[in-house]
Amino acid sequence: MSQPKSDRYVSFQGIDCDGKARRLLDYIAHHMAEPPHPSPWVDYFRTKLADQQALGQDDLYFVGSQINAIHALFEEYDNEEALALLENVEEECC
Repeated sequence: MSQPKSDRYVSFQGIDCDGKARRLLDYIAHHMAEPPHPSPWVDYFRTKLADQQALGQDDLYFVGSQINAIHALFEEYDNEEALALLENVEEECC
């Protein structure tokens, strides 16, 4: 039995955008804690995540506002799984 294709314009029901955004932030945290090599993105995200906390932004808002930077981080560290999730979130949730 196949699941029907989600349609963000009808409803976010069943998409779990918040959970997917949280997973993306977990990927970012992992790369910040154990970067495969030095990258300016690590310091960038330290600053941006501190700003997120200070401003009280939710995870999905943060991901939506940082799509290009997140993409660059995952691309630099060759994280195909995270890139696929980011693309999914961008299409379904943002």
